Amino acid sequence: MPGVLTSEIEVSLVSGKGFWLLLDNEELFVPYAEFPWFRQATVEQITTVERPSSDHLYWPLLDVDLAVESIRNPALFPLISKPASFQRTR
Repeated sequence: MPGVLTSEIEVSLVSGKGFWLLLDNEELFVPYAEFPWFRQATVEQITTVERPSSDHLYWPLLDVDLAVESIRNPALFPLISKPASFQRTR
């Protein structure tokens, strides 16, 4: 079983258009237009983020999993799931 990943991860700024994520020595912008799951989230929900592996991020308070590469290159991941509030219920 692998140990806990100790690389740096931090949300540095949350704005009306998205948030900045500091990942090791890289700064990534996560726009709500590309990642709508965060649009209605609280600052606490956005800033509570885990990194289970080097290429995987998890927001436990939102139950959102993202590949780091999908943030770097969202155009390579064109399928966008609708946030729960937009999904139809039966």
